[in-house]
Amino acid sequence: MGVSAIDIDHLTKRYGETVAVDDLSFKVEPGRLVGFLGPNGAGKTTTLRALLGLIRPTDGTATVEGSPFGDLADPAHTVGAVLDGGMLHPSRSGRNHLRMLARAAAVPNSRVDELLKLVDLADAADRRAGGYSLGMRQRLGLAAALLGDPRVLVLDEPANGLDPQGIRWLRDFLRSMAAQGRAVLVSSHVLAEVAQTADEVVVIARGRSVAQAPLKELLATSGGGMRVAGPDAGRVAELLRGTGAAVDAASDGAIVVRDRSGEDIGVLVAEHRLVISELSPISSSLEEIFFQLTGDPGTVA
Repeated sequence: MGVSAIDIDHLTKRYGETVAVDDLSFKVEPGRLVGFLGPNGAGKTTTLRALLGLIRPTDGTATVEGSPFGDLADPAHTVGAVLDGGMLHPSRSGRNHLRMLARAAAVPNSRVDELLKLVDLADAADRRAGGYSLGMRQRLGLAAALLGDPRVLVLDEPANGLDPQGIRWLRDFLRSMAAQGRAVLVSSHVLAEVAQTADEVVVIARGRSVAQAPLKELLATSGGGMRVAGPDAGRVAELLRGTGAAVDAASDGAIVVRDRSGEDIGVLVAEHRLVISELSPISSSLEEIFFQLTGDPGTVA
């Protein structure tokens, strides 16, 4: 595999005696949407600020397509970001805000009009941005992040302030960005939405990684396990137990595998040419798993 779109490599950031991020590592590949989760104070925003060159790491690196943000030859066309809700001048219209940013990035005004339609702000484009709702400001921030048609998107709480219709729109929007081959890193506290959107999740607590996995795998291995049914389910159970796996029998002749991923089981089934009719996760919710992993009683941000 070539250079990752985003590479957080043994990143550490200290503020005096406080360790905000502690030896954190993860990658985001093109075409993947990764949810970045953690309780208040876990170090998510610090990580994103290091990635975007806004703070200097104490140790380790945070790179976009193999380079620190400050070394990117064409940052506007490489990475787009919405951090801290996006900054705007309240007396400027949404259209003029984007045109000002477009001029700095050498992007034509036609791109501004295109993006205003894309984020459903065309009808409000000439209103003062200071009068926008929080959800409208989020949409304007997304438009600003996309001005240079970047290959990488870094978004901090993009669902903040959106109503249910807006959250659904955002879900479809982010999935379309990943489907176009962009790498998308999304910090979010809306766990139910992440569960419907992300390909993978990175969960941190107290500045350290506590889980990194494809979402389906995390839901299976951290939840109720994988259900296997079919003519050779018994043979699958026998082979898995031989590897030390925890396997329980279900009442209908199926088995439940507690500590192996669907991929692990699929490889074994293919290797031994076994016949099964079902291989599916018995999952807990992402919220339940989050609280188990972080030890947090209910605060996510």
